[in-house]
Amino acid sequence: MIPTIAARFRQMPGGLGYMIGAAFFFSLMSLQVKVVGQRLPSAEVVFVRNLFSLIVTWQMLRRQGVAPWGRRKGLLLLRGLAGFLALLCMFYALPRLPLADATVLHFTNPVFTGLLAAIVLGESLSRRDVGGTLLSLVGVVLVARPSFLFGASTDSLPLVPVAATLAGALLSAVAYTTVRKLAATEHALVIVFYFPLVSVPAAVPLMWGTALWPTPTEWLLLLGIGVCTQIAQVLLTMGLQRERAGRALSMSYVQIVFAALWGLLFFGEVPDLLAIGGAVLIVGGTLLVARSGTPTQTASPART
Repeated sequence: MIPTIAARFRQMPGGLGYMIGAAFFFSLMSLQVKVVGQRLPSAEVVFVRNLFSLIVTWQMLRRQGVAPWGRRKGLLLLRGLAGFLALLCMFYALPRLPLADATVLHFTNPVFTGLLAAIVLGESLSRRDVGGTLLSLVGVVLVARPSFLFGASTDSLPLVPVAATLAGALLSAVAYTTVRKLAATEHALVIVFYFPLVSVPAAVPLMWGTALWPTPTEWLLLLGIGVCTQIAQVLLTMGLQRERAGRALSMSYVQIVFAALWGLLFFGEVPDLLAIGGAVLIVGGTLLVARSGTPTQTASPART
């Protein structure tokens, strides 16, 4: 199934078709999370999604003959924990925010990644990085429209889900920065494996006393979340193998368009001018940060 889907996107130039395909399936994942999260607790959705990923990644490790436990176990566990908390925040926020707004706010994670890389990895922070960060922050304010700035009569987004989305973006940045640190010593599949390896047992205590048995429709949606995520990750990897990182990131913002479309079709969500303006600023700011130090080499297929 996945090779057939990948073949359809192969016809587009470079890796852009793969990146658009990844954005499409990530947006479908978000749509299904928003629907199933109306009743099921966030931790339960995270548990099922990562259980699917754990099984698939374990099979991939066995098929390639890669030892699963890695060398730098402390950093690998940190990557898994940060990824788990980021996913928990995002899955909590998606049912409570307009789909496009939640997606836009989560796309601030490249800005946080750039700042963390400068602090933790000692990477340089240029004026373009600072400008992109400030631009994105202004965009966040326009999307969230906090009442203490815009007045009580403004149609503000609920504060807690907005904070959860931004926390998820920050935690994603922690995970990405850790991945960059691990890339020199660990196989990519091992890094991927530690995400569900940590997430599945970590979700169990949070589910205690709150878990609900899914309906047949919810089981299909939960399966769809796992399948769409796996397809999206494969297409993303194939796209990054064939395309420069900055250009690939540019195409990933198509996910916002898909999210706005699903929000309109399924939930009647129509973004206003402030939300659209904020989305433009966030996208522009993150692209500035991404392009300020974009590597020109593609990832090694064997390593990926």
